[in-house]
Amino acid sequence: MRLSTALAACVLLAAPLCSTAQVSININVPGVVMAAPPPPRYEVMPPQRSGYVWVPGNWQWQHNAYDWRQGYWEPARPDHIYAPGRWVRADGGWRWVEPNWKASKRKKDKHHGHDDHYDRDDDHGHGGHHCPPGQAKKGRC
Repeated sequence: MRLSTALAACVLLAAPLCSTAQVSININVPGVVMAAPPPPRYEVMPPQRSGYVWVPGNWQWQHNAYDWRQGYWEPARPDHIYAPGRWVRADGGWRWVEPNWKASKRKKDKHHGHDDHYDRDDDHGHGGHHCPPGQAKKGRC
C-alpha cells in the first residue's frame, strides 16, 4: 500500500512537468549561417602591385563562429574584373557568395557583343539567385 501511494504521488508531481514540454524544430539549410556576420574590419590596402588585384579581408564561418581572414593579393587575369566574395541575406540567414572573375567589357567587344551574359549585373547570371558555396567552381552556376 505504501509503494502504490508513493508511486501515485510521483505521477501527480510529474504530470505538470509533462504539460510544459516544448518542441523545437531547427531546420538546417546547408550553406546558410543563422548569425549575421560582424561589420568588416578596416584594412589599409598596401601599395599597388603590378599584375595583382587586392582581395579585401572578410569574415569566414569556421567551427560555429566567424573568423577574420585578412586581405591578400591575387594574380590578375587578363580581360577580367575581380568580384570579391560577400555575405548576403538568404533563406532566413546569411550565405557566403564566392568571389569570382567577371569578363570585362573589353572581352565583350572582342566577341562582337553577341554574348549578353557579360552584361548582367546579378550574381553568376541567374537573375538574382545566388550560387551555393563551391558550386561556381564546379561550373554549375
